[in-house]
Amino acid sequence: MTLKHFTYAVAVLSATTFTAPAFADTWKVDPDKSKLGFEVKQGGGTLTGVFASWEADIDFDPAAPETAKISAEIKPMSATTGNAQFDGTLPGKDWFNAGDFPTAEFKSDTVELVEGNSYRAQGTLSIKGISQPVEMDFTLDIAGDTATAKGTAIVNRLDYQLGSGVGTDTVGDIVTVTLDLTAIR
Repeated sequence: MTLKHFTYAVAVLSATTFTAPAFADTWKVDPDKSKLGFEVKQGGGTLTGVFASWEADIDFDPAAPETAKISAEIKPMSATTGNAQFDGTLPGKDWFNAGDFPTAEFKSDTVELVEGNSYRAQGTLSIKGISQPVEMDFTLDIAGDTATAKGTAIVNRLDYQLGSGVGTDTVGDIVTVTLDLTAIR
């Protein structure tokens, strides 16, 4: 092998061995087609609500979910349930204390493929200055440049001192956070 052929072989080997890392796609949430909600037992039924104001930053490549970076900022003052009495108490000090804590935040630590189109994001949810680990299981479907995700996370409201004066026989302690998201690449 001549020096010229050796140099060429090393160059080809280097190019195939040291490929550039995969880059995650950046997704922009379509707020008109997306919903962040919650469900909690109240009395003998289930109280459902939504956050009208929230934003998310999503860098995600389904071929490399471990490189994902997902964060969301939620405005607790925008929480509504359709129940005027409950809606009037949510922004108050006993619940979200939205005057002192106008935002809640989620930041992913890891994202992993569970199977098929099912993923699990593990991260930190911060409400009222209290941060707790949380998992969100979600499905993801991508058609062209549009992604749809549906997911749930289970949190204990008492871990965040939400309604700490309200007994769990009146409002359950377990809250299911629901996500129905549409985003554009």
